[in-house]
Amino acid sequence: MIKVIFMGTPDYAGVILEKLLNDKDIKVCAVFTQPDKPVGRKQILTPPYVKKILLDKKSDIKIYQPNSLKDEDTINVIKGLSPDFIVVAAYGQILPNEILQIAPCINLHASLLPKYRGASPIQAVLLNNEEMTGVTAMLMDEGLDTGDILAYSFVKITPETLVGELFEKLSFSAANLCVTTLKEFDKIKPLKQFGALKSYSKKIKRSDGEIEFKNAKEIYIKYRAYTPWPGIYLKNGLKLKKISFLKDTGSFKEGEILDVISDDVAVGCKTGKIIIQRVQPPSKKEMSAKEYILGKRLKVGDQLN
Repeated sequence: MIKVIFMGTPDYAGVILEKLLNDKDIKVCAVFTQPDKPVGRKQILTPPYVKKILLDKKSDIKIYQPNSLKDEDTINVIKGLSPDFIVVAAYGQILPNEILQIAPCINLHASLLPKYRGASPIQAVLLNNEEMTGVTAMLMDEGLDTGDILAYSFVKITPETLVGELFEKLSFSAANLCVTTLKEFDKIKPLKQFGALKSYSKKIKRSDGEIEFKNAKEIYIKYRAYTPWPGIYLKNGLKLKKISFLKDTGSFKEGEILDVISDDVAVGCKTGKIIIQRVQPPSKKEMSAKEYILGKRLKVGDQLN
């Protein structure tokens, strides 16, 4: 039986945890996740996705939510559990050296390291219009995603892939890779990362989603990477909830309404044009693009801005 401490927070981590819980050869002896946080306008205290899984299952697995892993009591708890491995997936905290020395710490990072180290690798591969990505099982060290590589799994990206779909594919890929890596660990020869190929993905801010009608292809790439959060939106706050890429050639007035096709609206950019299907004005419900322009008394030839 492989004894594992699991550390993770969002739904990506939750899929991996579910896989570990359902494997008869693996025993999850404790789960570490981020503290509950206030969510929404009413600031309701909400547990992380990983904690919800255990609560829904009425699991007796102990859940720890320390503000810091550097706390001596937390380190002693982990030592006392005597795990064979510590599995980490989108946990949200850096592991100090004291924990790294307790047992092999395996991180399931959602990119093909050393490319896209850092906070938002899944969005980064879409923003860079990559055709392939994957998951790296990595033996953790004190650096940011710099540890030795244990295994890869690969996922293909199509030109229509949205970030939600890619998250899901990578989650299941990571779950399978995690189990294989744990069971085959003694046979694996870790591979040093080749630093010359490294790149970093920054933490995403809400302001990253603001767009102008400059380049149709770039708008669609942002849409793929930033839907549902932070979404893409105009300076006036209008959210473009659903769009499609129409053409990357031709030059038009920025934001010019070119055509109305059923409930959709074709809009020109400095380079190319897009189809806007669904929008959401500030503090209002989502609606069709046609409904929006009719409400604003806009017509073909007017500008959407």
